[in-house]
Amino acid sequence: MRGMSDSLCVRIEQYYAAVPLLFADAEVFGPLRLFVRKEPGTPYYGGPSHAQPVAGDGVASTGDDIARVRARQRELGVPEAFEWLAQTAPALRSRIEAAGLPVDERPLMVLDPHRPLPEPPLPDGVTLRVVTDDDPALPQVLALPRLAFAEVGTAVGPAGPAELSATAEDLVEDGTVEAARPTLLAGHKVLIAAFAPDDTPLAAGHYHPAEGATEIGGVATLPTARRQGLGAAVTAALAAHARDHGVRTVFLAYADESIARIYAHLGFRPAGVTLLIANQPARS
Repeated sequence: MRGMSDSLCVRIEQYYAAVPLLFADAEVFGPLRLFVRKEPGTPYYGGPSHAQPVAGDGVASTGDDIARVRARQRELGVPEAFEWLAQTAPALRSRIEAAGLPVDERPLMVLDPHRPLPEPPLPDGVTLRVVTDDDPALPQVLALPRLAFAEVGTAVGPAGPAELSATAEDLVEDGTVEAARPTLLAGHKVLIAAFAPDDTPLAAGHYHPAEGATEIGGVATLPTARRQGLGAAVTAALAAHARDHGVRTVFLAYADESIARIYAHLGFRPAGVTLLIANQPARS
C-alpha cells in the first residue's frame, strides 16, 4: 500500500487498537494479544498487536502463539476467534488456517470525506432517531441484529414484530440491555434506528467513535421490512451523525457485493484494505 492508502490503513489500525480498550483489557501473547471483556458483553477476539510497526512479512507469530491465545479463550469460555487487517500481518492468515480455523475476508469501504451524504427516502410514516440509554425501544433495537442476521440475505423474510418482541425479552432477561446502557450513556456507542408509526424499530445500526474514526456496523433490517431502503437510510444517518460529531474517517466492512453497491451510492469507496475474520460471525 502506498500514499493515501498507507495513511488510511494506519488510521483504521489505530481505530481497531483503541475501541476494544474502551471495554476490555489486552492480554499479550508474544506478537499477539487478546482483548478480554471487563464487563459482560459480546466477546472480543485475538489478533496481532494493533497499531504497532511491523517489518518484513508482518507479525512474526507462530503456531504456538496462536495455540496460547486459543487456550486462553477456551479458559474464558469465549469463541476461539481472531481478527486483523490483512496488510498489517500478511503471514498470519496461513498460520491461522494451519491451526484449523476458517478465515473469511471482509473488504472495507471508506466514506469519501468530500462528498455530501444523500438522504435516502423513507417509507410513509417511518422516522429516524438516535436511541439513547433510556429509550423504551432500546431492547427491541438491540434485538434487531440478532433476529435479522439469523435470516441471511436481503430478501423479505417471515420474522416480524412478534419475533422481535420475543427476542427483546430474551435480551432483557440475560442482561444484554442493561450492559448496553452505560456504553450509550458515555457516548462510546451511538445507535440509530428507523421506526414505524407505532414505534416498532424496523432497521438499526451503530458506530463506536474513537481516534477521530469509526466503523459503522450492526446495520440490520427486520426481515418483514426489507427491500424498502431502510438499511441505506440508517447507514447514511449514522455516517452523517458521526461527521457532525467530529469523526473524520468513516468506514465499514461488507460481505456481499449487492450490499457494497448500496454503500457506493451513499459515497463509500473501496478502501484498499481487507479485514480478516477467523472463526467468528461476519460483520454486518
